[in-house]
Amino acid sequence: MRSPGRPEPSRASFAAAATVNEAATSPSISARAGTGARASAPIASAARTTSTPRRRTASVANMWRQVQGSHDWDGLLQPLQPVVRDEVARYGELVGACYKVLDVDPSSARYMCCKHAKERVLEEAGMAGAGYEVTRYIYATPDVAGPSTSGRGHGRASWVGYVAVSTDEMTRRLGRRDVLVSLRGTVTQAEWAANLMSALEPARLDARRDVKVEAGFLNLYTSSPGGGGGMESCRDQLLREVSRVIKSFSKDRPREDMSVTLAGHSMGSALAVLLGYDLSQLGLNRDVSGRRVPVTVFSFGGPRVGNAAFKDRCDELGVKVLRVANIRDPVTMLPGALFNEGTRGFIASWAAGDCYTHVGVELALDFLSLRDLGSVHDVGAYVSAIKAEACGKVSRSDNAAADSRGVAVLAKKAMEFIGSHRTAAFAWPETVLGIGGVVQSLGLI
Repeated sequence: MRSPGRPEPSRASFAAAATVNEAATSPSISARAGTGARASAPIASAARTTSTPRRRTASVANMWRQVQGSHDWDGLLQPLQPVVRDEVARYGELVGACYKVLDVDPSSARYMCCKHAKERVLEEAGMAGAGYEVTRYIYATPDVAGPSTSGRGHGRASWVGYVAVSTDEMTRRLGRRDVLVSLRGTVTQAEWAANLMSALEPARLDARRDVKVEAGFLNLYTSSPGGGGGMESCRDQLLREVSRVIKSFSKDRPREDMSVTLAGHSMGSALAVLLGYDLSQLGLNRDVSGRRVPVTVFSFGGPRVGNAAFKDRCDELGVKVLRVANIRDPVTMLPGALFNEGTRGFIASWAAGDCYTHVGVELALDFLSLRDLGSVHDVGAYVSAIKAEACGKVSRSDNAAADSRGVAVLAKKAMEFIGSHRTAAFAWPETVLGIGGVVQSLGLI
């Protein structure tokens, strides 16, 4: 869920802001899983790390399964293990690359497409040494009636990310062949309209009717462009390409280990979770010999995606999700700010099937820049906070004030969009629910 006015996520000023105490808090990192309380123990400060470097006792190659969540990151997040820190930051940068190469000029012939060819996209995004080769671009189509500033309505496909595979050199460093899917967050107004559809509905990705997900995310994942043209839905593109790459490399290199990493920011993290469920449910994460390839989601500033049945099924399927979440970021509280995994008592029991529930393990960050409140949801700021590893203690009153300011930013953007399109024929009930979720996050109801 990203404002159309913030296409570039990189914010060099944030790192400086975090260290000169211009913000209400200093960045800190903690971890929690499921419905447990946020952990409060700080990790080593950036200054201490600089003056006394920690000795590396492990490499990615010899602990890649743990990095990918084989043991649910137990003992690796608090304090943040250096290899895990570096890998999480690396995947965040690969997601950030999506914003840097996206054409957001409405007058451009390539509007909402990538500016560069697959062969050069990572280099053009400033990641020439990333160690991945892009194999396919991915497009999504919000099938929601909401006009865009360019006059191009819903049903138009927009570039949301890419599928890539690690090079031979990177594979040796990682200890396995890594199939990567990198997905951006919300940019267009049609995507905003889809994101505001906060009602739960059956996922319809398999025969189970108890598994429900957010209607807007499902819409983006499964809709195809109207008017023909032969383009598949985002779901079909992803399933086809990821399974193709798995089969191709496992056939040519049968003894090589492999992983599937799905990295996304905001809306992109929701699509990544849906894809992780889908790949595992359909058994497409198996190589040519039938071996299961582990599927891991690295979610940056991600919202809730589905209900408790969806979460339980993800767990059963072995989909590992690490949710990197700034506690000041309102998007991580939505949807389901009122009815969620933390709700207790009769209401939760009565509406259990309709309560939103986060999936996976949370790596909690705490950062805020008063000069740029919108950075609470910025993927570049997320990466900077992970790399900084700065500790800080925040008072309860400071937390409440900062949360209100952060949520106010999202509320303002959503209301600006709705207010400027009062005659738009998109789903008003879902929109009201979405804005209601923001109000709930503010603690007003």
